[in-house]
Amino acid sequence: MSRSPWADTGLFLREFVRHPLNTAAVAPSSAALAAAMTAPLATTGDPVVVELGPGTGAFTRAIQERTGGRVRHIAVELNPGWAQLLRQRHPEVDVVLGDARELPALLADRGITAVDGVVSGLPWVAYSPGPDGRGLHAVITDALAPGGVFTQFAYTWTRWAPPARQQLADLRAHFGEVTITPAVWRNLPPAVVYVARKPLRRHGD
Repeated sequence: MSRSPWADTGLFLREFVRHPLNTAAVAPSSAALAAAMTAPLATTGDPVVVELGPGTGAFTRAIQERTGGRVRHIAVELNPGWAQLLRQRHPEVDVVLGDARELPALLADRGITAVDGVVSGLPWVAYSPGPDGRGLHAVITDALAPGGVFTQFAYTWTRWAPPARQQLADLRAHFGEVTITPAVWRNLPPAVVYVARKPLRRHGD
């Protein structure tokens, strides 16, 4: 299916206006940011990768290219329209219409006990504790294999705001290693990528 960057930008703007807390970006992520988000993924073997909040598929395509199409790729999208669009654009991807917090059940239904990578396009608000008191970082660390990696982007101009700083602290509490890439200037707005490894499983949080 053909894809128009301008059409996708219009989709993002409309969704941001309608649901600003559920939409992480005001425009599709650039190829440069997608490359930075997927660079930590393995290029050998047959990795299992979960994508959270894929939107119109900027990171989806990059995951496929990075892994040479050998990946078992599960994309979890809450927006029905975007989920349908993603299925049309990427029939090779297992697109799930659902909430990221349902990840344990989604993986169990597929017989998956651990994943090699989680790539997130979700807004920071999605990581707040749910009804069970657990934050999304805890769900992600429980899903990752010991050698797995998690990536999340943040805009450079919001990194120092209290919510972003709190989320970074929470990320560091759930992973033994967290690094931040240099700014990706070829993105609107410019962004950095948090790369988290060595998941710390804390089932009680």
